Amino acid sequence: MFWWGYWIFRMAAALSNQSMGSLQLLGWGNDASGSLKKFGNLSLRFISRGFAVHVGFFRKGTCGSNQHVIHGSNFNASVVDPISVSPHNDVDSFHSSQAASTETALILLRHGESLWNERNLFTGCVDVALNGRGIEEAIEAGKRISYIPVDMIYTSALIRAKMTAMLAMIQQHHRKVPIIVHNESEQTKTWSRIYSEETKNLSIPVITAGQLNERMYGELQGLNKQVTAERYGKELVQEWRRSFDICPPSGESLEMCSHRAVVYFKENIEPQLQLGKHVMVAAHANSLRSIIMYLERLTSQEVINLEISTGIPLLYIYEEGKYMRRGSPVGPTEVGVYAYTKSLALYRQKLDEMLQ
Repeated sequence: MFWWGYWIFRMAAALSNQSMGSLQLLGWGNDASGSLKKFGNLSLRFISRGFAVHVGFFRKGTCGSNQHVIHGSNFNASVVDPISVSPHNDVDSFHSSQAASTETALILLRHGESLWNERNLFTGCVDVALNGRGIEEAIEAGKRISYIPVDMIYTSALIRAKMTAMLAMIQQHHRKVPIIVHNESEQTKTWSRIYSEETKNLSIPVITAGQLNERMYGELQGLNKQVTAERYGKELVQEWRRSFDICPPSGESLEMCSHRAVVYFKENIEPQLQLGKHVMVAAHANSLRSIIMYLERLTSQEVINLEISTGIPLLYIYEEGKYMRRGSPVGPTEVGVYAYTKSLALYRQKLDEMLQ
């Protein structure tokens, strides 16, 4: 059963120097509102023009093909007030000071179109770069998430995912620099060391992991998808591509890909979210399908029908051990894509003030 959600976040003017205004969450058919409490001696000015964001359609239940499906979740994330900060501090201080917050952002981003996507070739774990359109998709993805905080980035070991992450981060309004972490040997760690604490604070560590690589397509890699379907039969090739536990010749099944990707996510990425870090994961259709299967508790049948578009960031909020999808990629830019939580709205407000 489909239902349409339309959320509008509106910043109200501050009522006085001693109290904060209110931030309302208006839901069509599921209204909710909340007020921000007074905190410390901090006085923040609400942006007078306000802003609105909305999300697209959601469906409870199973995922359908060729669409992003949002399972029934409570989108009214609990409010955590930012603690007092000096007006002279920058936005990073504002962000990092939210020690009491248990709410963190998780952005999942499939790489932009690659040179082999363009040619309709099975790519898998072959390390192929983005094409021109893929570069544009990565930049546009960065614009969509430019007001969402990012503390750490995880990518696959493949260049198309790393390119996407780096290009997207160029668009971030906090202007931090993504830097790939090299831990291959003691020498690489020593040679890539940053000696300035100030520079470190203006950097985002980028960690690459082969566990986040695309599903390995075995003997299909490099073959044209249409030609392969004609050679082996459309039904068999579709079974190789879309079944959960059947492998292509000498390749991985989605189940095998899911095991490595989810284990890595649970052991490395989830602990960072629990520590209050905001994380972006730039990876591939099947490794991200696997992670979403874990986040949304999809069945093996639901996950094989889940479509993930290239270059479209998906936003989740992690709070108290639960993941809530916060938007549907229906708009051409960041505005109109994500339903902010209150703490993300405050972060954006403070960032706007710093940039004025």
